[in-house]
Amino acid sequence: MHCTPAPVASGHGFKHGPVMGEMVFMSGLPALLASCAHFCGVASLTQALSPIVNAVAAPAVSAVSASMTLPLIAGTTAGTLMFSNTPLLLPAGSSEPEIAFNGHFMAITSLGWLFPFGTQLWTGDFGSTPNLQGPIDSALTKAGYAVVFGGGDADVDLGSTGTLHATTLVIPVNKPFRAAQISVAAITCQGANSSSFDISSCTAQIIDFAGNDRPWITSDGARVYISYHDSKNSSLIRVQRSDDEGFTWTRVGDAITGAGPTTGSATFNNTAGPVVADPVSHNVYSIFASGEVGILKAKTTDFNNIFVSRSTDAGKHWTPVLVFAGPLLSTNANVFPAVAVDPANGNVYATWSNASGAGTNVYFSHSADAGASWSAPVIVNIAPANTAVFPWIAAHSGAVDVVYYGTTDANVAGAAWNVYLAQTTDNGASFTQSLVSKKPNHVGVICTEGTACAPGTRNLLDLLEVGINPTKELAAVVYVNDTLTKDGLGNPLPQTVLAQQQ
Repeated sequence: MHCTPAPVASGHGFKHGPVMGEMVFMSGLPALLASCAHFCGVASLTQALSPIVNAVAAPAVSAVSASMTLPLIAGTTAGTLMFSNTPLLLPAGSSEPEIAFNGHFMAITSLGWLFPFGTQLWTGDFGSTPNLQGPIDSALTKAGYAVVFGGGDADVDLGSTGTLHATTLVIPVNKPFRAAQISVAAITCQGANSSSFDISSCTAQIIDFAGNDRPWITSDGARVYISYHDSKNSSLIRVQRSDDEGFTWTRVGDAITGAGPTTGSATFNNTAGPVVADPVSHNVYSIFASGEVGILKAKTTDFNNIFVSRSTDAGKHWTPVLVFAGPLLSTNANVFPAVAVDPANGNVYATWSNASGAGTNVYFSHSADAGASWSAPVIVNIAPANTAVFPWIAAHSGAVDVVYYGTTDANVAGAAWNVYLAQTTDNGASFTQSLVSKKPNHVGVICTEGTACAPGTRNLLDLLEVGINPTKELAAVVYVNDTLTKDGLGNPLPQTVLAQQQ
């Protein structure tokens, strides 16, 4: 949730809508709640929904990469991959899409932009135009609440068992409409790849009411994990595990925990990326960006370091490793760091975007020993993607795809952005960068500062994603284009686009 008037590093959550008082309620909360003084003006709730969810950062380190004072440049050259681009148009628009694969079958979620909001779900085979199933979180209810608003941060997973798993942020509101909770929902849809699939058969529940932010989901067989920020009580990255396809849930270990003097002298905030399970080793990985001691602790929320935590015991305990130590006062909040595992070889891959005096670039590092140590990070993007943000990563059978938004200019007014995919088959020694979008998907600033963003600069919200069809070894990218349609007032209306490698 990104709900502060001060320009700080990006947070996430319910992300678009009218500004009222201190709060902006975005992508899932209608104007009637945004204008409710009881809901928007409560100081404790404002703190609970701060832009970068507070969590203990900089834990103890078991392996450290070299400081990137002199960044290495990957051997990236121009690529020739070709993509079709299919807009998934909705009258109310959508943004911040996610994608998952099971064989050739894919599932896509995206956050509804205008009322009635909700997390929209599409399903279908690779190479086709997927079918719109509707808002997957619409069935959530809880006794004692008037309504549950969905369509906050979301993530989707297609398990090896054929079950679709999803998580979303929702807001249950009490009957007097005087109080609400930012909560984490878990959704399980068996038989999602069936031709008769209907979201009415999905099981939906709220697994945490503590005031939460940015959930992620992954699975390993029938075992499912959800990670999220506990942004109200303790500000840690929480992890819950289900051993029965997501029908029941248990709290396990926190991906970031107290780790002696290193944690005690570290910055308090972080940005949490996805949680990912390796179906072969059964390890689980969680990536996050955090700051450093000293001036960063007291003066900024610039998260210049990247950590990956690993659990080898089904989420009970976690060991963090420093992957990247960026220059002081640089930031990796552009916005989510991302991590992926190649099930064919167990290699782990990480990507992030770092902004410093040297520019804003996408970085890459890999681990060949299950996350115990990491390669020296390299810069991936090349011209015309001179400035690159919002990276995401996927890996399968030795190929690793990194996607990002890139522009030839700095991130300024008038900048024309496109979608790029950089692919490596040699663990980052070289990349080829290919253009995914047929034309610019956004013109102007891409803002990552939450409610401090000017109108129209945050239409893309916080991420795009790439997935790999494991049967054809071809990529599918879901991104946002706000140049295709307009709302009733003539403002750009963001729409999700599916790009499939040809």
